[in-house]
Amino acid sequence: MTLETWLAFALASLITVMIPGPVVVFILGRSLGGGWRAALPTVGGVALGDAVALTASLIGLGALLAASATAFTVAKWLGAAYLIWLGVKLWRAPIGEAVALPARHAFRDAFVVTVLNPKSIAFFVAFLPQFLNPASAFLPQAAIVLVTFVGLGALNALGYALLAGTLSDAVKRPAIRRGFNRLGGGMLIGAGLATAAMRRA
Repeated sequence: MTLETWLAFALASLITVMIPGPVVVFILGRSLGGGWRAALPTVGGVALGDAVALTASLIGLGALLAASATAFTVAKWLGAAYLIWLGVKLWRAPIGEAVALPARHAFRDAFVVTVLNPKSIAFFVAFLPQFLNPASAFLPQAAIVLVTFVGLGALNALGYALLAGTLSDAVKRPAIRRGFNRLGGGMLIGAGLATAAMRRA
């Protein structure tokens, strides 16, 4: 992979990860409900989820998902249901509960939301081939795109968590904190409904 190709891939990846979707909405909901410290473990979950989805695409599972209506539908409904469940949970959470949740739960939830996003794998299948040179060794190129995309996705997740968490930490009144929980929960429910409404490209 040439430097020019890598720069083009990095720019396209950065634009892609910055576009708000279910994963970004999940991070915002988590950060608004519990502050940026509560959202930090989600960054690792997003990174692992992206790594799994991208690796699945690189080894061919993404092509199966893109081609199979049943596989796409199953992934879509699992992702949508999980987002809605998380949203209802955050909406109903007592004040301060989001902060008290173990970091491993935030990590797990972020991973599941990321890896069950059905558009991710299908997108990778359509997106990656234009940056891979079939005349060059595949594994080094795969490693480069994997590290680049996962790294940019993690930095993006961290940025959203810090931005929303700073706003949340600035507000300490219980009524407003409850409002943040409900705003975050509503965003997650909305993301779940949007995921359920998605159709294959």
